[in-house]
Amino acid sequence: MPGETLNGTDAGPRRMNRSERLSGLAQQHGALVTLVIAMTVASLSFDTFLTGDNLENMALSSAFLAVVALGMTFVIVTGGIDLSVGSLFALGGVLAAWGSQYGTAVALLLPLAGCGLIGLLNGVLIARVGLPPFIVTLAAMLGARGVLLAITDEGSTTYLVDKDSFFATLGQSSLGGIGVPVWITVALFAVGAVVLRRTRFGQYVYAVGGNEDAGALMGAPVARTKISVYTLSGLCAGLAGALNAAWLLSGVTILGSGMELEAISAVVIGGTLLSGGSGFISGSLVGVLLLKVIQNVINQIGSLDSAYQQVVSGAFLAVVVVAQTWLGRRRRVL
Repeated sequence: MPGETLNGTDAGPRRMNRSERLSGLAQQHGALVTLVIAMTVASLSFDTFLTGDNLENMALSSAFLAVVALGMTFVIVTGGIDLSVGSLFALGGVLAAWGSQYGTAVALLLPLAGCGLIGLLNGVLIARVGLPPFIVTLAAMLGARGVLLAITDEGSTTYLVDKDSFFATLGQSSLGGIGVPVWITVALFAVGAVVLRRTRFGQYVYAVGGNEDAGALMGAPVARTKISVYTLSGLCAGLAGALNAAWLLSGVTILGSGMELEAISAVVIGGTLLSGGSGFISGSLVGVLLLKVIQNVINQIGSLDSAYQQVVSGAFLAVVVVAQTWLGRRRRVL
């Protein structure tokens, strides 16, 4: 009879489970497969792609965006969005460069305190007042950029970091041929993966993003969880800005423009659903690396304008979102 195997068991559910598993694997590991293919093609096409200097530059440039994307992952898993991280990244860099004259502790704590406070305010307005995340974080983006301009006299003042300070070594030195910012990023992602997948707080994050009302009925502290993830996003953006200032030895005011869109793209490309409730810390890291590989390949070509990076990244993101939507519908049908 249809739906039966030779030994008399029903093969229909087994086929559906297999299709569902394949859809889940495609969502979770599709970016990694694409990254491997992209790196293979790039290494075969350009002799300089796999050189130590090029890989080191890609790793360093990826580290700062990755830290921002780490915080963004928690926000998007809850079903939210944070448009303020680009401005907070720039603000964190300026605060760190200014604070470095008073020592490494001030250079690190000042951007964490300032950017974390803005993230906390975002979370309170979203979770307690009930304002839309898009509007709140857009206002924070503009407000943080305004604070940045006020601190730097409309961008005319650039604060420098003493190259002989310990703070500078965080951005300039390396361990085993790999920059310290890269090691810090790897450590943060390892901790973030454990927190999201293995702790009660991580379960709350998934519950809030999956179904906020159901999560509340299950005992998840919805408001507190939202406030926590937006605060975490602000802290990550501030830390990334501080590390970038240590690397550049200055607080550059023009940085961070469009970084929020890059971070969102990396998180979504890595398999986190914009609708919330599903996401992977490791996937966000893969998404960042994939974006940087695409940018590097365009730079390797040389004849293409830098604007093509945005065109390719946008087109790739559109493809990923369509694929995620299709996979999500397929899994619900199965």
